[in-house]
Amino acid sequence: MRAARLLLCAAAAHVPVSASAAGWDISKASSNFELVAFSDAELSGRSIGAIHMGNVELTSGRIVAADPLAQPDRPALARTVAPGEYPVTLYQAFGRIAAASIRFAEGKPDHWELAVLPGQDPATLKDGEIFGYPVDAGLGCYMDADTLGLIGEREAQVQAQKPDSDVNYYDDVVASDLDANKGIYALHRPVAGRQGNVAVFWSGWGDGFYPVFWGLDKDGRALVLLTDFSVVENADGRKEPKLQ
Repeated sequence: MRAARLLLCAAAAHVPVSASAAGWDISKASSNFELVAFSDAELSGRSIGAIHMGNVELTSGRIVAADPLAQPDRPALARTVAPGEYPVTLYQAFGRIAAASIRFAEGKPDHWELAVLPGQDPATLKDGEIFGYPVDAGLGCYMDADTLGLIGEREAQVQAQKPDSDVNYYDDVVASDLDANKGIYALHRPVAGRQGNVAVFWSGWGDGFYPVFWGLDKDGRALVLLTDFSVVENADGRKEPKLQ
């Protein structure tokens, strides 16, 4: 099944990221928005495990959702939040990370909005199309846009320690953090003693193309951000979705 899932994700990576017609329906983009409203016990009853991995430090409130190894310099999302430290929760099913969320405020979202980069407009999407981010290293992340500079500093530090070798940020830096959690997730701090970390986690069944959504209250205030890795449907891990 895993091989089939990887093929499905690879195909999804070629979904167009822009279109020229209105009428796009967010309810067709994900059926897993209820994940963020369930308690740990309710999730367990649906065969979904919750991993509370700690807080991501958003120093500017400009959030990058991306593959941290293949595309760390991806632009930040257009919507911003107040700087602060916010808890990240992972939702695990079928031995994979099915989704990942950041919680900004308590409460159940009143409605959901597709997270976009500056210049992207969901109204331009046709049915079956979506904005999202590509994954080529099997990982997703949340981090502040300012943290990219710290990653560059850490890379330079490692390079200075081994000037005659190429630096591989995964092998030389991130792998040891992930290994502490069976390779599944890590709160990676690029530079010790400096504020700004990266919530890194498995991306569903592997490489692919994945959407991110804002859960908003009735006044349009951001309560939660959710990445859906297309592992479960209807916020339920008791029955694996059929391949399309």
